Amino acid sequence: MDDDKRRDEGMTQRRKVLGNEWVDKSIANRNAFNTDFQDLITRYAWGDIWTRSHFDHRTRRVLVIGTMVALGQWDEFRLHVRAALTEGGFSPDDIKEILLQQAIYCGVPAANHAVKEASAIITELGLLQR
Repeated sequence: MDDDKRRDEGMTQRRKVLGNEWVDKSIANRNAFNTDFQDLITRYAWGDIWTRSHFDHRTRRVLVIGTMVALGQWDEFRLHVRAALTEGGFSPDDIKEILLQQAIYCGVPAANHAVKEASAIITELGLLQR
């Protein structure tokens, strides 16, 4: 696949996973410094990896959310939790189950912070059940 096709397919996947609003905001914030990086992740993360047929998007979302907990990458964690809830058909219970699993494999402190971050997003989206 050539770079133009990879970029186009990557942009399609990026929009499908993260939503048009997020991607449009990201594109609007391009500048001379970050454009090459944005192009790189669009072609390779989204165009090469997210287009592979072995795992569906739901499985890939679970992997990404869990990995962000393990790495403590909270900006990316919030981005992918929000996208899973708004674009990916995930419920708050789905997110909760990921975080319970990660508490065992990544540690309670990481999962505790993840619960705090996810709770804020779930509340903001009006999805919190009492």
